[in-house]
Amino acid sequence: MPFHLIKGTFHVVGYSPDGDSVRFQADDRENWKVLDGPPVDLNARGHAQLRIEAIDTLETHYQGHHQPLKLANKALRFLLDELGIKKVKFDKGGKVVSAQDGTRGYILSRATEKNRRPVAFVFAGDAEEEDGAEVFLRADRLGESVNYKSALEGLAYPTYYEGFFPDLRKKITSAVAQARKGGGKGIWPKDKTKDGFTVSSLSSVTEKHVILPKLFRRIVNFMGDGGSIEGFKDFLAANPDPVVELKNGHFTNLDTFVEVTGEKVRLTVNPEDLVFIEK
Repeated sequence: MPFHLIKGTFHVVGYSPDGDSVRFQADDRENWKVLDGPPVDLNARGHAQLRIEAIDTLETHYQGHHQPLKLANKALRFLLDELGIKKVKFDKGGKVVSAQDGTRGYILSRATEKNRRPVAFVFAGDAEEEDGAEVFLRADRLGESVNYKSALEGLAYPTYYEGFFPDLRKKITSAVAQARKGGGKGIWPKDKTKDGFTVSSLSSVTEKHVILPKLFRRIVNFMGDGGSIEGFKDFLAANPDPVVELKNGHFTNLDTFVEVTGEKVRLTVNPEDLVFIEK
């Protein structure tokens, strides 16, 4: 199934981007209408919030919380650099107050997700094809995307959803494997997702431990502004995230792969071994 190529510009002024999300303005709004799923959510400026496919970077802001900011901000800076957005200034709340944005680029997308964001592969610069063209995305071209480059730099966790083609998934997984080599770079030397991490308070995951962002978000959802990690596994079971384990094709829920022993939490498989099913 082909992707739709949509040309346009990237924007950050007035927004709070992070390493895996950015605003995009299509040159031709009619191109949004060809995507499967609910209509694209456009603001008054004609900007759509993209969900960058297959990767998840550390949260700079989630329900008033963040993950370790040094690496979270490094992923954001990498995204901005790749898109050619320069002279970015933030206010104290993390909102961009000025920047040389509106840089040219394009996305490849097939659909929107439940929050009406286009799920996209993101590219800087221009494409040879016409705006609105249908494109079969090959692994070599995927290597030119911000998605792939972020994974290769060790700044993003692989996070796969149903419908992501196996050959493209393998390409991202290979980038992750390269980033982990030799002690790893970016997030990987500090990653505690599979080894396990102690959650004595919420600050354990906001300030100290580097973990899979999806797991971080679920911990924040459970603990709120405080409390104990006790009961977290039951919380996951009651609020299921459907997944398929790639190794054996087993359909289950995320809690199957989360182990909680006292205050210690761990994911028992690597993130790239799971494919999430949209609810």
